[in-house]
Amino acid sequence: MTGNEHGGRLGEEFFTPGSSSFTEFLAAHRPELLSTRRVLPDGVRAAPEQVPHGTTVLALSFRDGVLIAGDRRATMGNLIAQRDLEKVHPADDHTAVAFAGTVGLALDMVKLYQVELAHFEKIEGVAMTLDGKARRLAGMIRQNLGQAMQGLAVVPLLVGYDPARTAGERGRIFSFDIAGGLYEKAGFHAEGSGSPYARGALKKLFRTGLDRREAALTALQALYDAADDDSATGGPDISRQIFPIVSVITEDGFERLPETETAALSREMVEQRRSRPDGPNATP
Repeated sequence: MTGNEHGGRLGEEFFTPGSSSFTEFLAAHRPELLSTRRVLPDGVRAAPEQVPHGTTVLALSFRDGVLIAGDRRATMGNLIAQRDLEKVHPADDHTAVAFAGTVGLALDMVKLYQVELAHFEKIEGVAMTLDGKARRLAGMIRQNLGQAMQGLAVVPLLVGYDPARTAGERGRIFSFDIAGGLYEKAGFHAEGSGSPYARGALKKLFRTGLDRREAALTALQALYDAADDDSATGGPDISRQIFPIVSVITEDGFERLPETETAALSREMVEQRRSRPDGPNATP
């Protein structure tokens, strides 16, 4: 929306009172720019081998906030489409989103969601509440329902630090279904084709009060188990130096763990697996 069609001046839509939602603004004035509004022709369905899909992502709360992580693999049918895909992204200073599903649509949705939150804060003068952020993302997913029913689903995972909650409960996790259903999860959750195995590992290893290092190792163990049983999930690639993305959100904001830290923890975990291939036991 450059304004060229108005002789270099902004169009009247920029001066018309409306809501603080950027997606609603686009829907009203330039709906063709919304990737969630585009659908395939009638009778056409996307085949998995034609479109890259990403898995697996997970989140868990820990003592200082919430952790979110994802493997790096994208697949097209039985092919590995990308080995170093980034599935975890900051949405704003205290919120992050990760995705499983159709990669192209997911990346567009993440970018639009980032703009949506920034636009709201500029218009309203305050940041959106975490509950409001979750509802707003649910609405964006609902707009993608037509594409999801044609095989192009996006399933995000949202986490945030909520200062309104009591200490120890400020890290919150939200999951969604393809129709925009919103569900808050307690403690941990995972999405994607490897999620049943990741959730099984998290159920075994998660406990309240984990510190950051313990939480990161727990996430890496869960992703390793997912990769062990799900071909679409990639484990740590020591030879190529490709490791899962692990990020945390605390009172200080969003932080992606440095590559050196993630690499060191991944190597430590892989070494432990040499003697215990099935991973550690649950902590009493």
